[in-house]
Amino acid sequence: MARLFRGEDVAVSDAENWALLLVRLGLGVVMLLHGWNHWRGKGGIDGTAGWFGGLGLTRPRLQAWFSVLTELGAGALLILGLGTPLACAAVVGVMLVAGLLAHRRNGFFVFKDGYEYVLVLSLVAIALAAFGPGAASIDEAADIAVVGWAGAGIALGGGVVGTAALLAAFYRPQAAVSEES
Repeated sequence: MARLFRGEDVAVSDAENWALLLVRLGLGVVMLLHGWNHWRGKGGIDGTAGWFGGLGLTRPRLQAWFSVLTELGAGALLILGLGTPLACAAVVGVMLVAGLLAHRRNGFFVFKDGYEYVLVLSLVAIALAAFGPGAASIDEAADIAVVGWAGAGIALGGGVVGTAALLAAFYRPQAAVSEES
């Protein structure tokens, strides 16, 4: 596998390919488990919907299903190494929504339910999209890998645009206040 970097073809080492595989599999498994927990964990889809409604999202059951399908889909795509920048965009989008609605007000640290965890997952996703999925991926086997600034741009831009669209369509903070009243 060769990569365009500063205008030159640079070979990617075996160690780099293994590192990319480990990061891709790790992030994919995290997203699969996250989606599974929102679907089948304590409280299931109803519990997830209730939590989303409390955050100010309208149509919380629909949002819960969107979240589950996005997390499961992104996880599966990352594990396969297929559509990697798009899967990374899904991770960034889900984590950005979570960071803005659920964690931002709690500060940085995860042990205070802050945004540390979602920030790290987002940064890993953007970096993975920039470096590419590695040799052990469908993207590379099919010669469709998008890497570098383009991959990072798809991950970051897609995540931000998806988040903005979701919030514009479904976020009504007064809904959380009125449901609690």
